[in-house]
Amino acid sequence: MRDTFVKTLIEIAKKDKKVHLITGDLGFGVLKPFWEEFPEQFTNAGIAEQNMTGLAAGMALEGKIVYTYSIGNFPTLRCLEQIRNDCAYHNANVKVVCVGGGFVYGSLGMSHHATEDLSIMRALPGVTVLAPGDLVEAEYATKAIYENNGTCYLRLGRGGEKRIHEKLNEFKIGEAIKVRDGSKVAILSTGAIFDEVIEASELLKRVGITPSLYTFPTVKPIDKKAIEVCAEKYELIVTIEEHNIIGGFGSAISEVLGELRVPKARLLKIGLEDKYSSVVGSQKYLRDVYGISAIKIAKRIAEILEGF
Repeated sequence: MRDTFVKTLIEIAKKDKKVHLITGDLGFGVLKPFWEEFPEQFTNAGIAEQNMTGLAAGMALEGKIVYTYSIGNFPTLRCLEQIRNDCAYHNANVKVVCVGGGFVYGSLGMSHHATEDLSIMRALPGVTVLAPGDLVEAEYATKAIYENNGTCYLRLGRGGEKRIHEKLNEFKIGEAIKVRDGSKVAILSTGAIFDEVIEASELLKRVGITPSLYTFPTVKPIDKKAIEVCAEKYELIVTIEEHNIIGGFGSAISEVLGELRVPKARLLKIGLEDKYSSVVGSQKYLRDVYGISAIKIAKRIAEILEGF
């Protein structure tokens, strides 16, 4: 996803000299094509994320469209006060980009596990939050936040994510995308965890369960209409996220369901069960440890449906 982000940003920067990219002293391998082509539109702020964000806010308030870029929690939690006070409060045109959402940097320990970012960023008034599920969504999301005035958060995977879509006829902030139709159960996911969802759906088919699949590249504003349709059509809605289940994507879905007069569907939230990981290992390994691998997703859903 990060390569797709950079390639897309290069195309945007060619057309708009107001675009500026600031890094917190990392990502040089992937960012090199950008800074070589646009040295006047690139700044390395050093390992000083608070300064990076304050600088971005100031540039944005002077007319720039600024992307800040770092890994895991560094462009969000480390400089949360600056995002809140300098960017969000002033509706500054700052696009905060995290590469490595969830357990991407799993082997580096909990300081690098970005598992609270969606809940925290979506709690900030006026901040738009996106978490694309594949390379195609990442491309469209990068373009969408450029066109969207105000502070945005873009949560990316790292690389190697499976392609969901061959192409998208339309992409809009705030709209979910139906990937596959099914019956009885709808699986809703956000971000790069969708590769596990695809595999889980294939496992479920083997036991006679054919779920509908939706990807939500936008977490805020959430697609209320799609949720309402699912609540009427299906017996079970399952939310999948590589994130704490408290305050994140599943919570956003439950907020909508809770205001419906007669929601038919039951809700199952699958994610990190309100804990920090004291385990280190690859992203794939940690997903399995914490119940968000394909086989464990499929097992949870099959067990719930047996009770209907």
